[in-house]
Amino acid sequence: MNELEINKVQNCPFCNPDSSRDIIVESDTAYAIFDKFPVNQGHALIIPKRHCADYFDLSFIEQSACVFLLNTVKDIVKDKFNPDGLNVGINVGEKGGQTVDHVHIHLIPRYNGDVDDPRGGVRGVIPS
Repeated sequence: MNELEINKVQNCPFCNPDSSRDIIVESDTAYAIFDKFPVNQGHALIIPKRHCADYFDLSFIEQSACVFLLNTVKDIVKDKFNPDGLNVGINVGEKGGQTVDHVHIHLIPRYNGDVDDPRGGVRGVIPS
């Protein structure tokens, strides 16, 4: 790992999470927190513990751990916030909308009336 990569890891908000933020649930290889800038109430992030920018570069075990936590967090969010629907998303690369160079899966609760027409779900990220 070169010096630039070390600095990225040291400055990564997911490698060094804010200690004031509560972890919803965690495993040996992943953890989940509520999003600091939520789209909706209950918006959560599932994050592998190993620093990796691209979801597709995670090992099968890391991907599986994230999906397992995604299901666990879904149950917690449904019990706590009672959403009417959910979106799940992973942004990969700058052009894919990724703003933090560390894999994270969004679990976004959806509520009646949060948008005029929710049809198409995540397809709505590109207008028309």
